[in-house]
Amino acid sequence: MIGISTRSMLALALIATPVLAGDDCAVPMTDWQPREAVRKFAAEQGWDLRRIRIDDGCYEVIGRDAEGRAIEVKLNPATLAVVEMEFEDGDDEDHEDSNDD
Repeated sequence: MIGISTRSMLALALIATPVLAGDDCAVPMTDWQPREAVRKFAAEQGWDLRRIRIDDGCYEVIGRDAEGRAIEVKLNPATLAVVEMEFEDGDDEDHEDSNDD
């Protein structure tokens, strides 16, 4: 019988955690873009922002896109790349677009 110590199991769990968290952003705060850069990026996309917050280590912006649809967008705080985007298109359905490259 192979015995695995509690310490070994904890180490394996900590190593595996980032793999399971697909839309989390693991970026040191020192590498984050300022909120003003998020506002500028959103304006370039045609988004009307209502709120910027932090969720799962990512910036999350809430507002409306250029077509007036309600949106929630997760951005990588270092690159401002879209990690996940959800929007409502008026037919009472939420749509989601994840960047799983």
